Amino acid sequence: MKKLLLVFSLFFAIPASAAEITSKITDSVQLTVQGAAIQSSRIGATYSVSGSNVQFAGSFGLSATGAYGDTTPSLTTAGQAFTFSEAFNAADAIVTSQTAASGTVAAPNLYGNSTTQLAGNAGSLAGSLSATGVPTVTAGGPGTTATGQRTIELSVFK
Repeated sequence: MKKLLLVFSLFFAIPASAAEITSKITDSVQLTVQGAAIQSSRIGATYSVSGSNVQFAGSFGLSATGAYGDTTPSLTTAGQAFTFSEAFNAADAIVTSQTAASGTVAAPNLYGNSTTQLAGNAGSLAGSLSATGVPTVTAGGPGTTATGQRTIELSVFK
């Protein structure tokens, strides 16, 4: 009876196992050269005036179109101390067209708030993959990046 129980338990007590092992190696090289770019934002007109013992005759300040109005200051009380300060910043003119040729803008319209980025220079920028080794990259000129990567993945499933 013990032998029968032992044989019976061997059939049902040992679980079946199916294991899968997966290995994956991925090599990559990424080379980039930045393009030229211009970002430009119009600035509006500003006007400020301050003072003491000063009054204004006529119009002053900005019109609805951003034009500067003439000021004619005069003393409120003659013979007394006074202070007067005014500042004006003209608005950027609106540009309604821009000409591009061969993917470039030869004479960009720049507004009061502008950032210019020069195009990168590839120079000796290069990258290569090898079946037996890690990817290699060679530095380029300004405005370039080179990234070499090897990823090794090992998975074991039960």
